[in-house]
Amino acid sequence: MGHITVTQDLPVASDKLWAAISDPQTWEAWLTIHAGWLEEPPATLTEGAKLVEKVVMLGMANKLEWTVTKVDAGRELAINGVGMAGVTSSFAFTLEPNGESTKVSIDAEFQGSLIVGALGKAVEKDANQNLSDSLEKLVAAAA
Repeated sequence: MGHITVTQDLPVASDKLWAAISDPQTWEAWLTIHAGWLEEPPATLTEGAKLVEKVVMLGMANKLEWTVTKVDAGRELAINGVGMAGVTSSFAFTLEPNGESTKVSIDAEFQGSLIVGALGKAVEKDANQNLSDSLEKLVAAAA
């Protein structure tokens, strides 16, 4: 199992960040593991909505079928996914307004029989780098 949390204080208002995070059409611009939609995503993310995405980590592609598990508009978006080879994943994006900036956290968990030992550590390291890069790109996507 791999689990990481990446948090950064971003110099962007929370409403602009939320608009980018909650719009799957923007994910290509900032979410670095996103390699495309395999099915057209819903225009609005609501609890129970389904998304089918191609993600790339450690240079390997995987199809993830996501279900939106929580939407607290302006504050939190949570998704759970099931991929090939029994891989499961969960992501939670949380926003905390802080004056003219926003503290943004991405909490990610990866599970599966392949994500153990050294490979599990490699997944954590890759995810940490990808999600840190994603938060940096989110600033431009939300501007």
